[in-house]
Amino acid sequence: MASDITQYLRQTIALGGSDLHLSPWAPAAARVHGQIVPLDQEILDPSTVRSLILDTLTEAQRATLEEDWELDYALQVEDIGRFRGNVHIARGHAEAAFRFISQDVPDLMQLGHHEVVNEFCKLRSGLVLVTGLTGSGKSTTLASIVRRIGDTRNGVIITLEDPSEFVFNHRSCLIKQREVGTDTRSFPKALRQALRQDPDVIVVSELRDLETIRIALTAAETGHLVLATLHTPDAPQTIDRLVDVFPSDQQPQIITQLASVLEGIICQRLIPRADGQGRVLASEVLVSSHAIRNCIREHKLEQIVGLMEIGHREGNRTIDQSIAHLMETGFITREEAIFHSRERKSFEAPPKEPKKPKSIWTS
Repeated sequence: MASDITQYLRQTIALGGSDLHLSPWAPAAARVHGQIVPLDQEILDPSTVRSLILDTLTEAQRATLEEDWELDYALQVEDIGRFRGNVHIARGHAEAAFRFISQDVPDLMQLGHHEVVNEFCKLRSGLVLVTGLTGSGKSTTLASIVRRIGDTRNGVIITLEDPSEFVFNHRSCLIKQREVGTDTRSFPKALRQALRQDPDVIVVSELRDLETIRIALTAAETGHLVLATLHTPDAPQTIDRLVDVFPSDQQPQIITQLASVLEGIICQRLIPRADGQGRVLASEVLVSSHAIRNCIREHKLEQIVGLMEIGHREGNRTIDQSIAHLMETGFITREEAIFHSRERKSFEAPPKEPKKPKSIWTS
């Protein structure tokens, strides 16, 4: 490991950063609380960037990069921590981004999740999705759910990841972690084989393609709890994305399956705090009910937000309700609330005196 890359990674962690970026003709930079911050004034040339990147790769990983021109991998750095690396080519030159993966898996309540998310951990079957845009904390939430299940239940958890991020010890559950590209060739193959490995819970780091989604739905339908992530901003678009990936002639069957097995969706985003001390979690939570399942079957997704707004007793919460609470308790500014909301007009009223912040989820 080259000392320079180690130094950049160490600086990123010291600043409280989440990502390190290496690009030619720019200084090394870290993402800190959502903002890109240069780590020094030195402009890196293409050969320096390439050398820094190659020093983090094994011979097999270098061969894969040469063949595919891009690579996802996990990087463990002594005395610093674990990172998820992505190498890619831009304008003919190698670039990379490294995401810090804290191995201290936080509790769901520490992250700012609503109590209903704990109820998802008690499910014996069905599909639970954690969604949001890149950098919204999906992997951390998924790891926290795995930790909660591993601590409170007895059984077998199989995780399928690309690459493996958080490393789990066996707890009350056996936790078997499989990495695509190292332990298995693909998500669909690993997911199909997982059904023969006596799992109680199957965790898929991302539903990327039609075949993975199809097998995940089947696994949930046959009595397993399936947890997965998706890059979608809210609950209705999550449902629409799952259906839309299939050809039109297959969609009726998929809609029926999804309406039957979907138990919950957690859509999250991280919003800058009003006090400048990092970011705070806002989340939309869908808890399936008879009415919501009917909306999915009839593909009336435009009605789902309304059902969530009136379904708070079941644990439903829209993103605007979450954002409104954060604004009213002084965690975020009105400007951030407007920027991140679904219905911006509802946040444009004259501001009220904010309540004293107590807890993110204190009503």
